[in-house]
Amino acid sequence: MRVAVVTENARVYYIATKVLREYKIPFYSLRLTDKIPFDVEVVLTSVEEYDKINFPVKIAVVNENFIDELLARLEGRKRFKNVYIAIDPGERPGVAVVADNRVIEVYHLKSPKDVDTILELLEKYPKAKIKIGHGAKRHRVLMLKTLASVLGEEFPIILVNERGTTPKVGGIEVSQIQDIVASINIALRDGREVKLKDLIHAGEPTKGEIEYIKTRSRELSNGKITISSKLAREVAKGNLTLEEAIELHRKKKGGKK
Repeated sequence: MRVAVVTENARVYYIATKVLREYKIPFYSLRLTDKIPFDVEVVLTSVEEYDKINFPVKIAVVNENFIDELLARLEGRKRFKNVYIAIDPGERPGVAVVADNRVIEVYHLKSPKDVDTILELLEKYPKAKIKIGHGAKRHRVLMLKTLASVLGEEFPIILVNERGTTPKVGGIEVSQIQDIVASINIALRDGREVKLKDLIHAGEPTKGEIEYIKTRSRELSNGKITISSKLAREVAKGNLTLEEAIELHRKKKGGKK
C-alpha cells in the first residue's frame, strides 16, 4: 500500500508528510502534473487542488486529523463501525470522539453553551451518536438545551452513568486533563438512549440548589453580587449560565460592579 502526496501547497505538504513519517507510511511526493504511479492507493492533497486531481480515492488535508480517514481507507474500511461523541458535562465540558474503541479527537470547551465543536463533529461523522454523562445536572441541561435549539428535541442521545469516570490527576492543567479523560471513559461505557426532550425539561429546582447557585454567584463576583432566587432558578433549570445571571443582575441594579 502506498500514498501519494500531490500538492503544491507547502503547508499541506508539510502536515501530510510529517504525519505519514510518524506513522511510517511510505509515500510519493508528486506535483499536479506528475503521473500517479500504479501502486498508489490514496492521494492526499489540499482542499483547493482536490477537484484538479483525477484519482478515485482522494483525501483533502486540512489538519493532522486526516490520518484517521487515511488509515480507514488503507485498512479497507470506508468508515468506522461505531463512532461516539462523548461529553463530560461541567463548567468547561470535556469532549472525546471514540471510534471503534479508539480515541480519534479530544476537546475542552469554553462553556456548556459552546456547542459549535459538537455540531462540527456531527457533520464530520454523520453516523456518530452522542453520549453524555449524567452528572453536573445544571451544566448538562444548559448544554442539551443549546443543542436542542439546533438539532431539535427529538434528537436521540445516550445518557451514561459517569460515576468513576473522572481520574485523579496531578500536574499542570489538571481539570482539563480530567474532563477529557472522563469524556473518553464515558464514550467507552454503555448507557440508555433517550431523546433530548426527555433530558432538557428539568423539574423544579430544590431550595438547596437555588441557595447553592446564589452562593456561587457571590464567589464568582468576589462577594459583590448575590443574584435573586428568580435568576438562580433560571440557572438551575438550564435557561441561563451563572455568568449571564450575574450580568442581568448588574444591569437591573444600574450597572454597578
